[in-house]
This record gives sequence, C-alpha cells and structure tokens, in this order.
Amino acid sequence: MKTIRRIALVCCTALVCSSLSLMAAAQAVPPAAPPAAAQAASRPAPRTPSLTAPLAAPIDLKFDFSAGPAKPGTTRVAPTTVYADDAGYGYEPGAQVATGDNGNTTTSEKPFLFSAKVPEGNFNVTVTFGDSTAATTTTLKAESGRLMLERVNVPAGQVVERTFTTNVRTPHLPKLPTNATGREEVTLDQFDPSSSRDWDDKLTVEVVSPHAALRSIEIASAPDAPTVFIAGDSTVTDRDGGGDVSWGQLLPVFFKPGVAVSNNGQSGETMKSFMNALRLDKMLSQMKKGDYLFLQFIHNDSKASWPQTYVEPETTYKAYLKVYIAEARLRGATPVLVTAMDRGARGTGAPTHGHGGYPQAMREVAQEEHVAFIDLYSMSDTLYESAGADAGKLLADGTHSTAYGGYEFAKCIVMGIKQNKLDVASFIVDGFKDFDPAHPDTAAALNLGPLFTSSGGGRGPRPVGAPPSPGAAPAANPTAAPGNPGLGPL
Repeated sequence: MKTIRRIALVCCTALVCSSLSLMAAAQAVPPAAPPAAAQAASRPAPRTPSLTAPLAAPIDLKFDFSAGPAKPGTTRVAPTTVYADDAGYGYEPGAQVATGDNGNTTTSEKPFLFSAKVPEGNFNVTVTFGDSTAATTTTLKAESGRLMLERVNVPAGQVVERTFTTNVRTPHLPKLPTNATGREEVTLDQFDPSSSRDWDDKLTVEVVSPHAALRSIEIASAPDAPTVFIAGDSTVTDRDGGGDVSWGQLLPVFFKPGVAVSNNGQSGETMKSFMNALRLDKMLSQMKKGDYLFLQFIHNDSKASWPQTYVEPETTYKAYLKVYIAEARLRGATPVLVTAMDRGARGTGAPTHGHGGYPQAMREVAQEEHVAFIDLYSMSDTLYESAGADAGKLLADGTHSTAYGGYEFAKCIVMGIKQNKLDVASFIVDGFKDFDPAHPDTAAALNLGPLFTSSGGGRGPRPVGAPPSPGAAPAANPTAAPGNPGLGPL
C-alpha cells in the first residue's frame, strides 16, 4: 500500500514539474549500478552557454607585390597603396617600400607593415619572398609583434614560400539576448595601445629585413586550427616594439603552421581585473574543443597595495585559478598553469625570490585539479644563475624581459609543453632542440635586439587611441613600497 501511495505521489509531482518527477522516480526505483566506464559514457555533456559568435564566411585573399598587371586571382599592391578601410588592404603609414628585382618584388631596407581587413578568427598566412640577384634574410611578425618566422635565409636566385598560423580578434563579444546582463565589448585601457594591432579588424604582417624581397601574401581561414590562448599581465603580453619583449609574443615562432597563439595578456592585469574587463569572456567566446588556456598570474595579483584586485595565495588566489580552469574545461579546452618568472636585480639579473607563496599555491592547484603545470619561476631562477655575464641582459627593468630573455623564457614554455606531453607538442618546430635553463643561449648568439626595435610601442601610459611612439622605451618602474611586491604597472 505504501509503495502504491509513493508511486501516486511521484506521478502527481510529474504533473507539476517533469524534471522533479524524473528525480523522484530515480530515487523510488534505483537501477542496478552500471560499470564505471558505462557511467562515464552515458553521462550527459555539460551545457555550454552560447557565447561563440557565428562563423564568418571563409576568407581567401591573395596579394601580389610585383609590378605590372596583377596575376590572375590576385590583388596587386603598389608601393603607394596605403591602408584604407574601404579598400580593405594596404601598407600601414610609415612604410618606405619600392619596386625591386626588376619589378618582381617589393623591397625595403627598413621594417614595414602590410594589413588586410579580415573578421576575427585563425588564419594561415603564406608569404613568398626571394630575390633573383641577391641573398635575403627575412623575419616576419604578425599583429602586435608576434614572432612568426625568424631570419629565413634565401640564397640569391631562389624563391621560398613559408606559412604560419595566427589569430585575429576584436574587442566585440557576441550580442547578448534581450534583458541579459553584461556588456558586449572588452574594456580597453591606457596600456592597450602597446598591443593595439591585436584588437583591430585587420591582420597585420610585419616584414623585417635589410633587403626585403616580398613577392606575395595569401591569407586563408583556418577555423579548425587549435588555439593557444594566453592570459596574464605585461610579462606575457604582445608588445609592438619598445624596450621589453615577452615570452607570449615569441612563443609562436616555435610552432609549425596549424596552431595559432592568441595572446590576451595585458599590462596591469590581475585575474580579477582580467575578468572585469571581459578579457576572459572574450577568450571563452572564441574557445573550442582542442584549444589551450595558458594562465600566468602572480606579479600583480600579489600586490596587497592594490586592494581591489589583491588575492591571498592560500585562498582567493587558488579559487580564481580554479574558476579559469573550470571555464576552459567547460568548452573542451586544456588549461595549463604557468608560474611567473622571478624578478631579477636591475643590472645584474640576480634572482630576488620575490613571489612568496604564490608559485607553491599554483603548484598545489595543479595537483588538486590534475592540470598541466609549467614551473617558469624555478626555471627562471636557474636561468638567471647560469647566464653569467648575460644575466643582466635577460630583463629590461628587473621585471620585464628583453627580447633575449623573452626568447629563453619561451623556450622554457616549449620544454614545459613537451614535459607535460600536451597534444600541441606535435606542432613544435622540427628544429627545436631541448632547452636546459642551466645552459642558456648567449645574448650575442641570438642577437635579437635588431628584430624588435622597429614598429614602436613600449608601455608608456598613452591615452587609448593615441598612435604609438616609434622606439619608445617603457617608463622606468618606481621602487617598490613596503608591502608591495610589485614594481610599477605590469
């Protein structure tokens, strides 16, 4: 009799709310427990909010940089073609280019930038270059200083074709449903002009060569390419010229075509402010299964003198890390935790061991959440202690890396990718040799300075929308105040 009443009660509840009836029925008649594997297979996938913008039409652009009529299916770019939004392509202001190699190329002795209007997304960029009578050495960067191809040497009389994959984004987010709370655009700030090309609706390629021999550029959509998203502060952000260069903007050069790096790191950010500015939302709106989210937050989060964004290492720091991890996993992406590089004494590069309990707290979160972990903090200390006379050249100001330091840190990240056996390791360039921070490269051997003194930028606090100042160096960091482990705006 009791069983009949219970079933009747369940049926009545079903008439009120079907979801509650299912729960009640499950409790009333418990099924036999299936094997663990069957449980996992039958478990419904988590519902993901529809935050992703609709896919844009595929892009297939071909630009011809030779003289004379354009080749079939291509758009000819004359040396006088300055970028215009209505045309959707052209050189950025300041380019000093001319026709070269008897009309076969566009040439210049100074770095120049070419842009094409595209929607946000991932793109394969194929560049053809080479001179019939002179050897050339060409470096290619994308967007705000991302190193894509480093010193490609082409003998006289040869033409080479190289492809890289890069990411383009804008501040816009998918339109919200009526009455939904939130904003539809990332809040850019005073430091964003240093990475302004990361946020426009163009794909920009920078050509750096003492004798450029550009023949063609092709741009094609690559929607299936996995994306490595980077979240962090100024020690990982893209930097368009200026006195410091991060590992985030140098990481792409160590990947083959087929994987894109979307560096969303920004000066001054913390995990809290990164979320408040909707930078996390922006990454999540583009994130898909098979992507990665690399997190490096310590420098600013640890500043007790910044009360609105300070997080304590054993409590709120760990909690915020877990939020980022959960959001990435919800979209099928792989989170990777990266401890921030240590600061070094100005001039000497001696490690300061200044991050307190934060690196250990991140390590503990990685263990608790079973997340890939790259201990850049420990590797940087080894690097500082092993670089000898070059130690003082790794950092530009005690906190931010030079091109030399950023390159070595990027190698540390690549080694971390390999050691964690991440799937993206299959995209590491074939020529990469395992890197031991106890045996670093010399600054002279890399000689990266000439590649990063071209298109201006730096971290100087300019108003949003102001043009970058070519060659501008970052403002000097003030001495840290008591209780403030940070050195100025990062």
